[in-house]
Amino acid sequence: MCGIAGFIDQFPFPSEQRLEILDRMCRVIAHRGPDDQGLKLMGATALGMRRLSIIDVAGGQQPMSGENGSVTVVFNGEIYNFRELRQRLKGCGHQFLTNSDTEVLVHGYEEFGPAYVNQLRGMFAFAVWDEKAQTLFLARDRVGKKPLYYTVTPDGSLVFASELKALLEHPNVQRELDMQALDAYLTLGYVPEPLSIFREVRKLAPGHTLQFAEGRLKTEQYWDFDFQPSASVREEDYLLELRELLDESVRMRLVADVPLGAFLSGGIDSSAVVALMARHMAQPVKTFSIGFNEDSYSELKYARLTAKKYGTDHHEFIVTPQICQIVDDLAWHFDEPFADSSAIPTYMVSKLAREHVTVVLSGDGGDELFGGYRRYLIERNRHAFASIPRFIREGVMQPLSHRLPHGARGRNFIHNVSLNSIDRYLDSVSVFTSLNRQLLYAPDFLRKLNKTSFVMELFNEHAASVRTGEDLDRLLYIDSKTYLPGDILTKVDRMSMAVSLEARTPLLDHRLIDFVTRIPASLKIAGVETKRIFKRAVSDLIPEQVLHRAKQGFGIPIPKWINEELRGRIRETLTEPLTRQRGYFDTAYVDVLLREHERGRRDHSKALWSLLMLELWHRRFLDSKKSFGNMESEVVAIV
Repeated sequence: MCGIAGFIDQFPFPSEQRLEILDRMCRVIAHRGPDDQGLKLMGATALGMRRLSIIDVAGGQQPMSGENGSVTVVFNGEIYNFRELRQRLKGCGHQFLTNSDTEVLVHGYEEFGPAYVNQLRGMFAFAVWDEKAQTLFLARDRVGKKPLYYTVTPDGSLVFASELKALLEHPNVQRELDMQALDAYLTLGYVPEPLSIFREVRKLAPGHTLQFAEGRLKTEQYWDFDFQPSASVREEDYLLELRELLDESVRMRLVADVPLGAFLSGGIDSSAVVALMARHMAQPVKTFSIGFNEDSYSELKYARLTAKKYGTDHHEFIVTPQICQIVDDLAWHFDEPFADSSAIPTYMVSKLAREHVTVVLSGDGGDELFGGYRRYLIERNRHAFASIPRFIREGVMQPLSHRLPHGARGRNFIHNVSLNSIDRYLDSVSVFTSLNRQLLYAPDFLRKLNKTSFVMELFNEHAASVRTGEDLDRLLYIDSKTYLPGDILTKVDRMSMAVSLEARTPLLDHRLIDFVTRIPASLKIAGVETKRIFKRAVSDLIPEQVLHRAKQGFGIPIPKWINEELRGRIRETLTEPLTRQRGYFDTAYVDVLLREHERGRRDHSKALWSLLMLELWHRRFLDSKKSFGNMESEVVAIV
């Protein structure tokens, strides 16, 4: 696991200056790879990396070149089928000098070119400089487990990096705020691909490659979630192969030359991963769980059941409100505004795990793959409102919802059920709905936005690409393309990498995904039971109390903490002149949110948290005149 960075200058700086820039880009993400740094200049091209040594600890240094030096790679991630690929490439006549998975990228590109990405099974973001073709090739894994930012600067240079803060160390990268991205953040709580918070910076979308040659940039998609009409609706036709793929996916991710363990939340997904790990490991699995003093949020009792069943080497940590002191540093680690408060326990369980291991497996992705969120049931139940004539929904119900005062009972519900199915789903998952963003935004900010919402167009575009005719398939695809990479995987990557811990997600193996997307929607959610077929496939592995418990989610008691430990901090931050002079928001509406939450009239914790994290990000990335190298030294306490 590493962090990568680099650039191609159209008008190169002097070599010493270019090396200094590349060094700064890599040093600012040293937390991603504390073991080693490698830098290489090749004409106008500069490649750099930070390494967290996992496989072939003694070897595998990067940047790595092939036999004749014409192909050079920097790589972040793991290739789980590297041994199989290694044998295939040896058969093609390639000579290997290391035992690392990085070397299969070098020789694989030499042999097959850009199409080689289709043979890879793993999580990755990598860059290949092809000297003969004078081409830089970038690739990101299919689901978006590893991040990759890029930009073309005004002088035509391409700059890329694993994290946005590294990109910003290049002097020609612009920092103009993207208003569409800001609106998307306030809608979803994160900035979805391909946007970034800066207008000229983009994220390479999951399952995509990028080629840059002669000053021209081209991106292509090489993989996608492919929902297909089902050949059978019998569970028995899927269970055996599903179980075999789950087992194989976990087994492949146990390869490491360093200590390895697992996150154990107490839910079905992580419990199944731990159970399958235990079948393939000679020693007890090291498991790590966090909990809260507030029982309604703590899952420790369920995690302990699985830990006991498999005799794991179990470790726990209780998260208390005092941990809220790290909120300032969350902005630094995420690079962009990020409003998922479960980043706090994710960081804490990563920190706990890093004291014992270097690699962990997690259960992330199961809800998006198998239909685990209760919001899918809510949307199904509200689908009946689509039978109300459109002229009533749009001509009566929507205007009524806009005329009702903020806080009026039924206002949000009337607006929600007046929308079409995909807009209704977006409204249900929004931090600030379209109805409330009209109240939140200042008039000048509203004028700067396009009339249509980028996120609304994105959701409808994703929904239209699913051809099975199943509403659930459309929602699963939307979440897999937005919430999964933009929130879940971003959170896991940044919080684990903050402590130099590698997190692997076996439920997101692409061969497993290719199989599950062929399973009928009716076998994923049956009646009011979510993830039905997954539960059937692992029912013998998981304690009964865990298997049949209601979904809890990996959250924190943020409504209570905002009104207690964080109350003064949030009110002070959101009402300071510095915040209010930004011009984005109607300050009177922000005051309403603060007042209603503090008095217990309504739970505005998500909204207030998102506004707080936006302001903290703004101060760290736009207001501060310090270099990011200095900022890194200030967050040593969190790391």
